[in-house]
Amino acid sequence: MNLVIDANILFALLIRKGKTEDIFFNDTIKLYAPEFMLDEFEKYKDYIKEKTNRTDDEFDRMLSILRKKIELIPQRQTEKLMERAREICPDENDGDYFAVALELNCAIWSNDKKLKDQKSISVISTHELLQNLEFKY
Repeated sequence: MNLVIDANILFALLIRKGKTEDIFFNDTIKLYAPEFMLDEFEKYKDYIKEKTNRTDDEFDRMLSILRKKIELIPQRQTEKLMERAREICPDENDGDYFAVALELNCAIWSNDKKLKDQKSISVISTHELLQNLEFKY
């Protein structure tokens, strides 16, 4: 299954262990994101470290794992779709995720309920993925 992963999922993954981690490391899922997304994590490094009690080395290792698991899609590849993405995206800050989803013809993994307020791109929550992948609670 191909999915565009929203930043809120990665924050959840970094802050606490749980089912999000099970999905993230599931070999049947291929994850994509806009190229700038992991730069956001660098920007919020101190906040994430504080919330997770991670050291600089632990944070850097985790970021390295994210870079290996998530294929970053260059903006130049999706810029032709940005106008359409902005039209359908209910949150002006998430247009890039919608552009990647349009480019790859896949769903977005996000727990942001507001993103479901449109009919063009499927938005799947962690809970829905757990049901689809038949994880046990």
